[in-house]
This record gives sequence, C-alpha cells and structure tokens, in this order.
Amino acid sequence: MKHDIVEKNIGLMIVFIMLTISGGFLAEVLPLFFLKEVNEPIEGLEPLSALELEGRDIYIREGCHVCHTQQIRPFRAETERYGHYSVAGEFVYDRPFLWGSKRTGPDLARVGGRYSDAWQRQHLYNPRSVVPESNMPAFPWLFEDYVNHQGTAAKLSAMKTLGVPYTEDQIASAADDVDGKFEIEALVAYLQQLGTVISDRR
Repeated sequence: MKHDIVEKNIGLMIVFIMLTISGGFLAEVLPLFFLKEVNEPIEGLEPLSALELEGRDIYIREGCHVCHTQQIRPFRAETERYGHYSVAGEFVYDRPFLWGSKRTGPDLARVGGRYSDAWQRQHLYNPRSVVPESNMPAFPWLFEDYVNHQGTAAKLSAMKTLGVPYTEDQIASAADDVDGKFEIEALVAYLQQLGTVISDRR
C-alpha cells in the first residue's frame, strides 16, 4: 500500500502535514487579508478616547474578559438576546481583541447605553444589589484609585504605530484628559461605548 510509505516515514508525514495546513491557510485565511469589510472600520467607528482606552486596560487588568465575551455570533438565540451580531469592522482598532468564547456572565458587545452610568457604577461596586443572582465579584477599589495618567500618552502613541488613527493633538492632551479621574470613571466610559456604532437594539 502506498500510504504505508507515508505512515512509516515520519519526515515525509511532517512534510504532508505542513502542506495540508499551508493549503488550508491559503484557502481560508489569506483571502480575509484582502476583504474590505474585514480590514476597514465600519462607518462611524472612532478610536477610543484616552479615558476609554484606560478603561479598557482596567477591564483587561481586572479580568473582565475572562467571564464576558465581546462577540455576538450570527445565531437567532444570540441576536435576540444581545442585539446585532458582531462584524469585523467594529474591531479593527482593538489591540488585543477581546472576543472570547466563555460566558460566565453575559456578552458585553452591545452593552453600551443599555444601562445608566449610575447602574454600571452600582453594579461594579456591589453586583448583587442590582442583580441578586450575580456571582460577579465586587470592585470597590475602582472608586478609590485614580487612573495613572503618566503612561496614557505613550499608550495612544503605541496604538498609533499599530494603525489606530490618533492625532498628535489627541496624544498630546491624553494625560490631561485622564488626570484626576477615578478608575471607575474610565471603566464605565469604556463600557458605555461598547457596540454603540451599530445601533440595532433588541
């Protein structure tokens, strides 16, 4: 049998495996690099403000992305609960991506504007005071700690090198924009803009 030759020769097996993987990459992944709807921002998408960017970093630091996805799949069960399915053009400025696949808590891709700032603050201070069945931990220190504004301009500058269209004026004013702000303000600002470019609500 000819397949015995491949099965008994590990070097040849590796070559064929690599050829198979490469073929799959060329057929499935490579074309995505040239699709406009994958690589270009959707209409109305703006880079995060300095405060929102700091809020995103706090969101990552506190592990919010471990329990909450930011990716609504195009299935009826998900779109009826969360809203319009996620599209690639919403995330072109995100570094890193926070899509995820585990939902201990609900998806947050379209949470922006669904609740008031006061609700978000109370939920983060004492989750069970607004959602009795919640198993989310409380984050009281966010109400006490100030945003570290000293590195904000460098963050915007780094994002600019990755293709996010921040202006020099935005970078120059970044530290002043967040100076004196509590971390809870930054996190709520980040949450309140999530998914608002696509306005389809359920």
